[in-house]
Parts: sequence; C-alpha cells; structure tokens
Amino acid sequence: MDGYPNLTDRFKNPFERPKSPFFDSENFMNQSPRKRMRLPSITGSATNVTFQQHKVTRDDRSAILGRHDGYRGCTIWFTGLSGAGKTTISFALEKTLIQLGIPCYGLDGDNVRHGLCKNLGFNKEERSENIRRVAEVSKLFADMGVITLASFISPFRSDREEARRIHEHDGINFLEIYVNTSLEVCEARDTKKLYKKARAGELKGFTGIDSEYEVPLNADLILNAGTETEAESIQRVLQFLYERGILPETAMYQLCGQPVRQLFVVDEDEKLAIIEESQGAPEIELSLVDLQWLQTLAEGWASPLSGFMRERQYLQCLHHGQIFDLKKKCTMPDDRVHVKTEDGFESASSSVVNSDDDEDTYPLPESPINQSIPIVLPINDLQKAKLYMNNNEDEKGQPTIAYQVRLTYNGKLIAILSDPEIFLHRKEERVCRQFACNDIRHPTVKLIMESGDWCLGGDLHVLNRITYNDGLDEYRKTPLELRKIFTEAGCDAVFAFQLRNPIHNGHVLLMRDTREQLLKRYKNPMLLLHPLGGWTKDDDVPLSVRIEQHKAVLDEGVLDSKWTVLAIFPSPMLYAGPTEVQWHARARLAAGVNTYIVGRDPAGIQHPDTGDFLYDPTHGAKILTMAPGLPNLEIIPFRVAAYDKTIGSMAFFDESRKEDFIFISGTKMRGFARDGVQPPAGFMAPKAWNVLASYYSQLILDKKQEIK
Repeated sequence: MDGYPNLTDRFKNPFERPKSPFFDSENFMNQSPRKRMRLPSITGSATNVTFQQHKVTRDDRSAILGRHDGYRGCTIWFTGLSGAGKTTISFALEKTLIQLGIPCYGLDGDNVRHGLCKNLGFNKEERSENIRRVAEVSKLFADMGVITLASFISPFRSDREEARRIHEHDGINFLEIYVNTSLEVCEARDTKKLYKKARAGELKGFTGIDSEYEVPLNADLILNAGTETEAESIQRVLQFLYERGILPETAMYQLCGQPVRQLFVVDEDEKLAIIEESQGAPEIELSLVDLQWLQTLAEGWASPLSGFMRERQYLQCLHHGQIFDLKKKCTMPDDRVHVKTEDGFESASSSVVNSDDDEDTYPLPESPINQSIPIVLPINDLQKAKLYMNNNEDEKGQPTIAYQVRLTYNGKLIAILSDPEIFLHRKEERVCRQFACNDIRHPTVKLIMESGDWCLGGDLHVLNRITYNDGLDEYRKTPLELRKIFTEAGCDAVFAFQLRNPIHNGHVLLMRDTREQLLKRYKNPMLLLHPLGGWTKDDDVPLSVRIEQHKAVLDEGVLDSKWTVLAIFPSPMLYAGPTEVQWHARARLAAGVNTYIVGRDPAGIQHPDTGDFLYDPTHGAKILTMAPGLPNLEIIPFRVAAYDKTIGSMAFFDESRKEDFIFISGTKMRGFARDGVQPPAGFMAPKAWNVLASYYSQLILDKKQEIK
C-alpha cells in the first residue's frame, strides 16, 4: 500500500465522515428547517459576459441520442392544480418514451425544490423565479435533443409565457399541456393532504384555495384528467406529439403496430377519374381465389403492401419471410447509374440497386415486417400478351407493358392495377419453399401448379367494398372496423382465435382460460373469433355452416357475446403449416390484436401417402415464439384438451390420468355427425351440434339423390 494514505487513521470510526472545512454540519442541524434550506439570495444580473456559440449542432447531438434519427428536443409543460395528475401522466409518459428509445427527462415541481430551487419559497416572486430556473434548465435539456417533461402547477400565465419565451427565443419547441382537473376532484384525491391543511388554515397561499390559478387561454393540448383514465390521457399526449412531428413514425409503429393501409378509392370524383383514365386498358378476369386475395389486400390485412407483390417483395417474402422495403425495382448488383452528358448516356462508376424515386413513399418501421406467404396474381401467356398490345416501345426499342390494367370478376370492374410489373412464376420453387412439398395431391400445391406461368404485380386502386351477397357480408369486418368496435367497447386487449372447423368445448375452454389470464393484467380483454372465410379444400365444413355453428355457440352463452366479436377473415386457406401460421398471426395485428392463440398443428394437413401429419403439430407454436417482424404480439400456445369422463366435459389433458380422457378428433367428430351419433354430453353446445349434424345429414341426402 506504499504511496497511499492510511484510511483507517483518517477515519477512527469507519462510518464517520471527517468534518468539512466548508460545511459545519453541527451548526447546520441546529438551525431551523426553514433557515437551513435557504441559501443566500442572488440579485442583480451578470455583466461582462458573452454567449459562446457551440461547435456542435443540435443535429450532431441528436445523431448519438436514442434509437431514432433526427432532432426532437422540446419542452412539454404540464400545468394544473395540485393533484390534477400532472406528474402521474408525465412520469408514465417518460417511461413510455424511454421504452421507445426516445431520450426524455421528467422535471417535477417537488423534486426541483430539493436541489435547484431549494432556496425558494412560495410567494409570487419566488414562484416566478422557480419557473424561470426550471424553464432555463428545460431549454438546455431540449437543446441537447432531450424531450423535457416539466410538471409544475405554475399558476400564473405570465410565468408560463416567460417559460415559452425562453424556449422560442432559441428556436426550441415549447408545448403547454393543461391538465384540466376540477378543484373538487383534486381535493377529493388530496394524496399529500395539502388541501386539508389549506382548508384548516395551516397552509397559506395554496393554489386553488386562497391563491388563484390562472387557467391557460391558449394551451396546446387540454387533458380532462378528472374524467379520462391515465391510459387515455397518455394516449392523447402521444398522438399529439406524433401530429406535431416530435414522436417519429417508427416509434408509433412500436406503440400501435403497422398502420392499416386500405386500398379502396374513397373519393367519388377520384374514382370516376381513375375509371375514365383506364378506358381502353387491357382487362384481366380474376378467379374467386384471386378476388379473395384482392379483398385481403384492399382491407389492409397485408399492410403495408400496395397491391399484388412485385418481384422484389415476392423474393423478400419467399426467401426471407419478411418485407424489407417497398421499392419497385428488382435489379442486379452490377446495374449502373447512368448520367446524361453532352455526348449521350455514360455509365457511372458506382453501382446501385435502387434510386429514391423508385420507392413507395408509404412509411415503414425500422425493422422488417413478417410476411411468410406470397400474395401474387398469376396470369397465363394469353393474359400476358394482352398487356403488351399497346404498340409502345421504350428508349431501347423494347415493347412496353400497359400502364394500367383493369381487373374484373364475373365481368364486373373491381379494381385498377397501375404501374404493373410481370415476372416469371417459378411455381415448383414456390411450392417447395412454401409447403416443403410439391405433390399435387396437396390441394393448394395443385392450385398453384395449375395457375399461370407469370405473376402480375402492381398498385391496386379498389373501386368498392368486396361483397358476396351470401348473407354473411355483415360479418366481413375490415381491420379498421374491428378496431372501432373494440375501442367503443372500452376494450384494452384483444386476443384472437382463428379456426376453419366448428367450435367444440375444448376450444371454448382455451378461449375462456386465455381471457382469465388476461384479466390479471387488463380490465376488459375481448375475443376476436375469426374464422377463415376464403377458399378451403372440398371436404372442409363450408363457411356458411361454420358461421351458423359459431352463432349457436354464442346464442347458448358458451362464449359470452359481451366480450366476443365474431367476424370473417377473408384470406384463402393454404395448408402450409408453420409458414402459414405466421401469416395468420401477422394479419391480425392490423385489427389491433395483441394476443394470439395458436393451436395444435395449425394450418396443417395430412401427408398424402402416410396419412400422418405433414408438419410437426408443435412447430406452429414454436415458430411463432421465434418469428421476426411480429411486434408486441403475445403467443398463447394451445393446451391439449380432451373429454374428461370423470367430470363429463372437456378439460385440459392430464398425462397422469390419461385413462380418464377420450380424444375426439375432427375426423371422429365429422363421423359422429354423418352417422347421426350424439357425442358425449359436454363435448359441444347442443344447438351448435345440431347445426353440424343437420349439415352432414343433408350432405348424405344430397349424395343419395345424385346416385339416383
């Protein structure tokens, strides 16, 4: 220890600090609390000082702060009565912003009086000085690129205006938020018992009692914190910051998920103009499956896609299972930028993949978006040839494709596809990657292999809502319509259950159990019961029968209609196992879903030779827990349920007494229905079972009639 002082000699008691020559602790503690908290007052102003300009700009500082590009320093000034909720909202907002990777700091009225302003009292002059100091500190934080959240009663308008002037003089945003909570509510809360003391005369000059609070005349935002919940107030502030350009688009994605991009043309004048412009353009007749995919795109389930995939997005999806960007061109790495000179076109030395004007301007999050299945429009050779029948050529003398394509179904114009692109549909590569199988006995593999040899991509302008007039259109809710339903119901969490089979009580058990789990964290979690409504294989139960059966489950109260929304998911079925289940989960994010129940062997199918599972039945749930591009989605794995003979109802399977359980597969259930056999009591709601049994009875009768 040579060269170091003997610390034990200096501290006879290791827990006793030596007296400081600058601080007389004994005399300090003998002073009255009021006296020892008051530092010498500072009067006058500094002279002979010159402001020194920094060599680092605000943008320079912002570049190393947080996870989001750009300077967003500002001061958000929360003002209102004591107990209004200023600090509660401010500190909750601070936590949210930090979680989003946005630097911020909360300054609280009580906290600053422990340090920066501890020598100030509560007369008018000292209150004004308190606000001035805080405003100056807030300005410095904001200048550095930090969002400063200042929570101060600040009862006088002149003080708040001075705080604004301090910021705006240096070009820094100052946003005043009035937390408008009535005196009655604040006094009823009285968490610090200050109102009680003020009413008793023990506390003089207390704002709202014997000192006036001057209500803001031009607040940037007013929060009604006496009637709004804390979450509602925070949501309003976040939306306000987003609209003011302070909260970046990427942060909003983290909060709300990918925005819903609908492809409908809403404005009637714009619709007429698009139709008129497309006159004479080539037409492509859609199949029913094509129409269902178009509906899926148009309603926003595949946001942010602008239409059927171009080759660039198709390759990203097929090989990566994600969407990285919305650029339109798919070029080779050695493609060159060409610049025009006096001698003509000259190849530049640097190589590029895309230019800025080639990209869709729709905003994207920082991280890629999960997109595990391609959404393409296959066309055949004849249809492809129609798109080149405009006799136009590009600068290289090559024939050019028509700029617009009219898409029809049953001869009716459905949509206009603009800026089209044609690329080769390598079907065998697609099915092998998507299904791990190219056997045409797989129903979707057969469908793809029989489709066109080309794919047509481009931007969709869908003219009207897609309807089928089959009595089920009322259940075809768009993502935005579902979000509105959940919002109006006061829902604070949405859990989704997708199915393409009838509901039995094992499903119900899982859905009820999921809600019970969520009730520990949320006030009103709601179920999105979301049967798949697009194409399915021939031996699946038809959509109309499934919807009738689901309604019967709700009618009998097996599922509570107060917290269940029944709607149809328009996507066709693919039977692609773990690859497809990612699509099913990702699409539901558009409807505001934050919890997804994944079943056993989701989107699975039997092997055409062995009859065994084509995909491991546990892989769907495992893949979802690892899948990229599914922000804020909680996965609830399907617990195996079976009929428990000891209690006469469906229950979660218990391996320790497996002899007490009966497994009733979908095949066995359909066999019961076909043969008129009643399942065990408690397996399915009676009314719901009757719907299924009636369907199969009618199916048998129809087949007998065909034979005759």
